[in-house]
This record gives sequence, C-alpha cells and structure tokens, in this order.
Amino acid sequence: MKIHQWTIVLLLYLIIGSLFTVSAQETVAFGGGPNGGTFITFANGVQSCEPVMNAEDFEVQVQSSWGSVENLHKTDSDVFQMSVVYSGHVYLGRNGLMTNDPQLYTNVMALAWLYGAPAQLVVRQDSGITDVSELVGKKVGVGNVGSGAYANCEKFFSHLNLWDSIDQYAMGYNDSAQALINNELDAFWLFTAFPSSAVITAAASVDIALLDVDTPAEASGYYLQFPYFDKITIPMNTYEGVDYDTSSFMDSALWVANATLSANIVYDMLSMIYSEEGLAHIKAQKLTFKDMSVATGTKGVVTPFHPGAKRFWKEQGYGFCLGNLNEDHVVDGRDIVSFITNDIDVETFADEFGNINCI
Repeated sequence: MKIHQWTIVLLLYLIIGSLFTVSAQETVAFGGGPNGGTFITFANGVQSCEPVMNAEDFEVQVQSSWGSVENLHKTDSDVFQMSVVYSGHVYLGRNGLMTNDPQLYTNVMALAWLYGAPAQLVVRQDSGITDVSELVGKKVGVGNVGSGAYANCEKFFSHLNLWDSIDQYAMGYNDSAQALINNELDAFWLFTAFPSSAVITAAASVDIALLDVDTPAEASGYYLQFPYFDKITIPMNTYEGVDYDTSSFMDSALWVANATLSANIVYDMLSMIYSEEGLAHIKAQKLTFKDMSVATGTKGVVTPFHPGAKRFWKEQGYGFCLGNLNEDHVVDGRDIVSFITNDIDVETFADEFGNINCI
C-alpha cells in the first residue's frame, strides 16, 4: 500500500514538474498584416525559421492584422509582443502625432530595419513635366483613400503647399497606371518597393519618366519635420525607358517589440534571424527582403531600440548616439544609426560607451 501511495506521489510530482517546464516557454504573439501581404510574410518567415522553431524558451505565434497602424496599437498594449510597423507610424505614435489620435504609443520599440517603401512619382514622358512644381493644375493619381500611399502623398504635397493645387484622383496603383496609359492622368504616385508591377505595366505601353522627389523634400525641410524618412536612389533601368537614377525618399518597415518583452528573447531572436542561416531563410520568403543584413539592420530607425536589440547591435559593432540628433555618426570608424530620444544626453552616452564621436 505504501509503495502504491509513493508511486502516486511520484507521478503527481512528475506531472506538476512537466507543467512548470511547459509554462516556462513564453508565447510571443507576432502581429503580421493582411494575409498575402509582406508584413505577414515576414512574420511567418520568423516563425518557420528552424532555430526559432527549436527554441526552448519561447514559441512564436503569428496573427494577422490590418497592418501597420493596428500593429502599432496592439504592440503598445501588449496584445502583440512583436509585429511589423512602419517607422513613420512608430515615430508619430511615440510623439502623439498620429492623425486624429493624440495617444502616446511609447511601448513600441525597434528591433531592426526590414525593407524600404520608397516614393515613386510617374509621369508620361511626352507631358514635358520634369519637376514636382509643374504638377499644379494637373491630374494626379494619389492612391486609395485610407492607404499609406494616399497618406504619404497628402503629407508630401501638403508640405510643399501643392496638395490643393493638384487635381487629386484617389485610385489604386493598377488603375492609375491604366489611366496614365489612356492619357486620363498626368502623373501617379506610389509608395511601395520597386520595381512596381503597375509602373512596369505603364512603361510597357507608353514612355514614362520618374520625377525627383528628394530635391524638393530636402529644400523644404521635409526630412527635418519627418525624420523617419530616409533617402534612396531608384537605379537607372529599373523601368523600361528610364535610363537615369532617380532620387527619392522612403519610409521603412521595422521589426518592433513591446517594451516589456524579455530582453533575452529579443536578443536570441535577432541572433537567430541575423545568422547566415536565418537571413537565407528570410530572403527566400520574398524578394522584398533582399537587402536585410547586419549592415542594414539599424538604418532608418529614429526611435528607441529595445534593450535586447541594443545588446545585439552593440555586439555587431554598432553604438547608439542618444540625444536630439538626426545624422549618422561614427564609432571607431564605423557608421552607426542616430538614435533619437530624450532619455539620455550625449555626455552620458559618451561616458557609457567610451570613445564616441558624436558631432
């Protein structure tokens, strides 16, 4: 009888112990985006990466969402522990500048840059339009209402005091391309990775040109007001007939996490994804991720990094110049990202990190 009782006690002990072992594995809810989109493709890629799947301390569970704004809200409230959010939304949310939403979303912290979504402004070559200012009175496709393209088009043209001076046609990329072909539009705006299938379609039927949007942005102080935008060049021959480089700017899709997520989990996941095996796996998911690397992992980030991310990137040779700075700086001869925040001044930063050149 005693043996039987001790057997029961032992079994209960083993069962309870196993439950504690299982519960020690933390669930990380990863907010993607609409099914079939790039955000959820990345989230699924992280979840299916073999080192992540074999992790003992955490388990990634991907959840779909409407996209960047919902991800911002749910990551801040810890419904999602990780997600993908545009850098612009992280910046605006952190500073209470979201449209019709003064709430401060300060719990969303950057982990890494994923890819850029550049502005592209397409005109017919035979229109003679060579400058953004020449679109006054012209018919411009500005993207669907409620889309990121529309919001960024309105922001850009409003900053230049041109929004009310153009004839705005709220329509999607494919419809805009067809309208340009039919000479029903003089120009159309995109905010997406290149090459865009819509622009390819337009270029296959009519001679097109791309307008430089970087020069007017620089001259008007656009980057000072919206520091999350990063400059980019659309290379010559990206599109048929466009045999010159085009200067533009882009927002960046960021991998982010809630501030309370374990720094160890963040560090481990970055180590897994930014390994040779991890990067190969992510890049195989979609061409959009082709530029992901240790060298690009901190670009385009103008908001605070998660402590686990700071640890990881510092080990890769990067420092974080904290303070109200908006230019790249140098640590021991290597370019680093400027980290814009008010939680530490430059002197404290220099004391903590040593021989840092913060100009």
